[in-house]
This record gives sequence, structure tokens and C-alpha cells, in this order.
Amino acid sequence: MTYKETLDYLNAQLPMYQRIGAAAYKPDLNNTLAICNLLQNPENSFRSVHIAGTNGKGSTSHMLASILQEKGLKTGLYTSPHLIDFRERIRINGIMIPEEKVICFVEKYKKDFEKIQPSFFEMTIGLAFNHFREENVDVAIIEVGLGGRLDSTNIIMPLLSVITNISFDHKQFLGDTLEKIAKEKAGIIKPGIPVVIGEDQEETRHVFVEKARDERSEILFADSEFTVVTTKAWEACSGKMRVDIFRNSTIYLANLESPLGGNYQKKNIVTVCAACEMLVSHFDSISIETIRKGILHVIENTGFAGRWQILSRVPLTICDTGHNESGLREVLDQIGNTPHENLHFVFGLVNDKEIENILRMLPKDATYYFCKADIPRGLEANKLRIEAQRYGLAGEAFDSVKKALKAAQQRAGMNDLVFIGGSTFVVAEVI
Repeated sequence: MTYKETLDYLNAQLPMYQRIGAAAYKPDLNNTLAICNLLQNPENSFRSVHIAGTNGKGSTSHMLASILQEKGLKTGLYTSPHLIDFRERIRINGIMIPEEKVICFVEKYKKDFEKIQPSFFEMTIGLAFNHFREENVDVAIIEVGLGGRLDSTNIIMPLLSVITNISFDHKQFLGDTLEKIAKEKAGIIKPGIPVVIGEDQEETRHVFVEKARDERSEILFADSEFTVVTTKAWEACSGKMRVDIFRNSTIYLANLESPLGGNYQKKNIVTVCAACEMLVSHFDSISIETIRKGILHVIENTGFAGRWQILSRVPLTICDTGHNESGLREVLDQIGNTPHENLHFVFGLVNDKEIENILRMLPKDATYYFCKADIPRGLEANKLRIEAQRYGLAGEAFDSVKKALKAAQQRAGMNDLVFIGGSTFVVAEVI
């Protein structure tokens, strides 16, 4: 098979949450365990860090991978979903898995998959772990797909578990309270394995403390020990920020530059610093300069994209993959801090979200360009437009994301802002 034929086969044969949603979700680890047994358990052949959380786990995963690369470690990185190329999910030192490896893996195990009947995600886990073993990585950063306790990634025994934060998303799978969601995320905490919690939240703190106590795991709440202070007025149009990091009120890392300009990245930087401190015993030391270089070079080291990413300057056009209530709230704060006259909002959602709370928080003085990403799970643009009208949001529906973006950029003035968001898959199409 060619690479395209291989992907067509996978898309046709294996249910993919990215495309169809709930029907592809497998709430147990049986298929993943079957695949890893078939592959002779590659997950046991490399060291790993496991990262969960409602928001920020992708940014945290990429920054930590970049730091370990800067330390000279051969670093695997597993993330999801992909934006453009399926191979983005599986990287070593920033390099995507070769097409030929994907083809050979599928051809070799196709008949076994037909017996196991895995999801797309479960198959991809097997491919990633097999690739990391074959390439003898020193360490792999493994991002949870959905939840934690029952996520396919949760068969690893990592050096460290990280949970960035807890907010509402995927309620149909994880629960309708923050406490229930936290319990699912806390499922990645393993016996005797330390855990970093990115945000100390009153509603969920006890869940993590109790789980860590039960598993006899050391626990560190990152934002209780580390703080970030912006060193000068944040320049929203620059796409970058510069900060000082303090640990227990003492300067830890001064004048750190990050190419990830989203103000919300300060929370993720704190989480990454705490994770580095917890990993010191495994990697001799992780110097302050290594952390500095890793964060500064995260985009070129890992290919990270889609977070407050500037696509053009005239008119200023920015996209961000924030897609749940808390993620979009951070994005809206960022938009509010970005100088502009009028806001043109290219906006799409998936059809399995509870959209009322999202629509309620969106600015009413923006012009909306409603669209649907080219996936079955996308919410029809005209249906979204009609629903948005109920919340005072005005705009047109377009039959593609690219047409919506073209219209927004044509109508925007020199000092206006064009923003694309609401769904990872909408952002993927403009990138």
C-alpha cells in the first residue's frame, strides 16, 4: 500500500473519535492490552512521563519534550489529535514517524487488527510504542487522549504523572462535576510514582491528595511552589512573552522568553518547571539553561502548532485550538488583551458539545463567520448560526472553513482582528 492507501484503510476500518465522536470511544483497556501483547509489550522498553488534564496537556507535553531534547535525550512524543498529518502524533526529537513505518506496521498487523477490532486511537498507541522501542528512545512524553483512568495510554508505568488542571469537557464520558472528572484524571496516578498537579483547585484538591495517599505517591501542586510574573507589558501582537519564574518567592528562572504567546501558557510553564524538578533524580540534573532553551525552542524542536498562532499580520489573523468552556474563556481573555478595532470571528464547533454555555460567553460585538470542519462530527454551520442568534451573535454561515476565513479577511480593516477557533478541527483546516 501507499501511505495514502494506508490512511484510507485506517480511516475506513477503525472508528476514530476525532471524526465520529462517542461511537469510537472504548471505555476499557482490553484492546490496547491485546495490541501491546501482540507487539510483545513495547511500552515496557522505554522510560516515560504521562500527562493528563482538561486543558494545557498538549502545551505541557511539547515543552517538556523540548526540554529533554535540549538535555541531549532522544525523546519520543505522543500527542493527539493531529492537525494536518497523522504522523504528527508520533515524533522522536521532533521528527515525525516515517510514512514507510506506518505502512509496514499496518500491513504486518492488519489481520490481527481485524480480530482485535481496535479503535483508531488504540491502534495508534501500539504504533507509537512500537516505534519508540525500535528507535531506542531515552524517554517518551505520552499525552492522554481522553480522561485518564480508562484511556489507552494508561498502560504505561511512567517516571512521573502530570495532571495539568480540571474543568468541564467530555461530560458524557468523564462525569458532570469537577470532582467526578478529577477522579477519572487521577486514574493515571500509579503506586509509588510521583505526580505533579498543575493547578491547585479547591473543588478537586482532595481527590488528588487522597489518590496520591492511597498509592503512596509523592504529590506536588505546581502553582503552590512556582509563580510566573510577566517582566514587561505583554505584547499581544508579537506572538511571544517574557517572564520571570519564582520558586517559593525566590527567583528560579529570570527573563524567560517563550514563543507561545498565549497568556494562559504561564500556567503550563509553571507545571513544566515543577515536572522538571521531579524528574531531576532520573536525569542527573535538568539545568535552568536547559529549561530556558527547551521553552524558547519548543516550536522548532517539536513542531508545535495551533496555540495562539499568528497566521498573518495584515489583517492580524490568529488561531487557537481552545475548544471547551475553560479553554475558550482563556482565549477570549487573550483576545480582549489584543489591540484591535473590530473582531471577525471564524467559528465552528463539534456536534457533541454542550454549546449553550460556550455561546453564552462569546462577545456580542463581533462579526461571526460560522463554519463546519470537514469531519462527520462537525456541527452544521447554518444550525450553529441559528443557535448563536439566540445569544445575540450575528453572522453568516459558510460551507467551508476556508471560505469563512477568506470572507473574514476580505472584510476586515487594517486594524481589525480575525480570529479562528472553537474547534481543533476548524484550526487544522486553516493551518
